[in-house]
Parts: sequence; C-alpha cells; structure tokens
Amino acid sequence: ILGLVLALAGIGFSYWAFGSTIGFYTLISTLAGLGLLLYFSFRSGAWNKFANKNTISSKFNEGLNESFAVGEEGISVSVLRPMGKAEFNTRIVEVSSLNGYIESGVRVRIKEVSQAGISVEPVA
Repeated sequence: ILGLVLALAGIGFSYWAFGSTIGFYTLISTLAGLGLLLYFSFRSGAWNKFANKNTISSKFNEGLNESFAVGEEGISVSVLRPMGKAEFNTRIVEVSSLNGYIESGVRVRIKEVSQAGISVEPVA
C-alpha cells in the first residue's frame, strides 16, 4: 500500500514539477512497469510461497458420536431451539432437538446418532 501511495505521489510530483508531457510519460512508464512486475511475479510462482497447501482430511465430530447409544438419557445443559448442548455421563455435547424447543435442565433421550450429529427428544 505504501508503494502504491509513493508511486502516485511520484506521478503527481512529476506533473507538478515538470509539466503534463513528462507527467504523462511518468504515468505510462509506471503503469507499464507495474504491469510487467505483476505479470512476471505471477508467472514465476512467487505467490505460491504464500499459499497454504494443506488439506483437511478429517470430518466434523469424527468418532465422537460413536461413543453415544440410542436410548441413552441425559440432561439439556442449554435451551435446545433446536440446537443446544446436553450432558450425557459427564460429557457435554452439541445436540439437536427433534421436537423443536426444549428448556434447559430437562431430561432428554438420544433418538438418533449419525455423522451429522445427535438428535434427542424430551423424556416423558
């Protein structure tokens, strides 16, 4: 950003100090130089040094939901509307309610466990 500001200041100074002809030549040469600089920097792969080449191979909650069983009971720690947190055997996890809104502190039962998440319903 500072380089761009200084380049613009230099172009403006050349118009002011040397007139419109020299200012125009300065503008054209600056734009041509900037264009060549960008062209060769992209062509040489210099920007690849700044790129993140890592890939994510894991999945959301991978292996976490396998430790919960359908029918297991717990208590909602937060309000489920329909997403919220519930505690099962001292472990707090994010769950979704099948019945919409469930208050905090209500006993809930696991109805479905999938890779997408844990679905619960209130215990009657």
